[in-house]
Amino acid sequence: MKRLGLSGDTMKLNLDFYKNKTVLVTGHTGFKGTWLTKILLSVGAKVIGYSLLPNTKPNIFTLSKVEKDITHIIGDITDYDNLNSVFKKYKPEIVFHLAAQPLVLEGYKNPRYTYNTNIMGTVNLLECVKNCKSVKTVINITTDKVYQNNEKGQPFVETDVLNGIDPYSNSKSCSELITECYYKSFLKENGVTVVTMRAGNVIGGGDFSENRIMPDCVKAAQSGKSIIIRNPNSVRPFQHVLDPLFAYLLVGSQKFDDIKHFNVGPSELDCITTEELAKKFCKFWGDAKYIISSNNNAPHEAGLLLLNCSKIHKELGWNPVWNIDTAIKKVCEFHKNKNVVKIMDKQIEEYIMAIKK
Repeated sequence: MKRLGLSGDTMKLNLDFYKNKTVLVTGHTGFKGTWLTKILLSVGAKVIGYSLLPNTKPNIFTLSKVEKDITHIIGDITDYDNLNSVFKKYKPEIVFHLAAQPLVLEGYKNPRYTYNTNIMGTVNLLECVKNCKSVKTVINITTDKVYQNNEKGQPFVETDVLNGIDPYSNSKSCSELITECYYKSFLKENGVTVVTMRAGNVIGGGDFSENRIMPDCVKAAQSGKSIIIRNPNSVRPFQHVLDPLFAYLLVGSQKFDDIKHFNVGPSELDCITTEELAKKFCKFWGDAKYIISSNNNAPHEAGLLLLNCSKIHKELGWNPVWNIDTAIKKVCEFHKNKNVVKIMDKQIEEYIMAIKK
């Protein structure tokens, strides 16, 4: 597999840092997890994946064919004994924690499962980290929805109050608090670098999830049906999946003296409504249309989400690379290409070239 490398003056990212490092990715069979695994393999990391089986057909994990190049372990993040055995056997140096129930609407349907996965899953992971001397860095991937959202139109900063309103968002707020507690109580004295990453709404090729705007757009367009928009005026910090993933890799290569929390999102100009997103998708896809279908009885979803990402820019030089138009174009390109392995490699290389410019 071709190996990639990057270093530069603007962003303090050296992908060679990961070469021959043992990296554990929980949730590696998911959308973001598969893309992250693909990147780590391309830079020479030894990847240990721990996750449930993919929950959609088709799914990007199977299509990407990364399973043959990693240590692929099927396991539930709520199964502490199984997870702990993985830490003991493989002794990871870096841990990216992505395993979660990641959907707002699913959180309303199955709140107990959502809380158990997102809260006890985090406890189990951090307990394993606490007892594993090989771990030097742990990155907990949460969400922009951890913040108490009073919809005042102000971008959230990392010091804002954590208090997500729905079960998914609230469970992720709890995951943040648990991470801070474990750091202060146990991991700081062990010299472990701990970071939580609060990313905005990600879009990208290979997301086949239910009740997400971009997968809904792709499925409708491929079947010749109209895209149904539930909340046309909701503003979201949409970003291509590679933007936050490279931010995670950047942060994972650093050493910090205290716990860190970073927002990762697009520029404010690229925070658009779901209707605007659908319009752009229809334009770039070339033969698609949408309709608005309001449901007054639908569960509550935030109308406005904005992130202030100045902290990660000032401290580490990170900036989003692909604007919203480019991000949507990349989604269309992915789903019109039948060779998933080739298109993933191509887009990763293109992204790295864009950083170098």
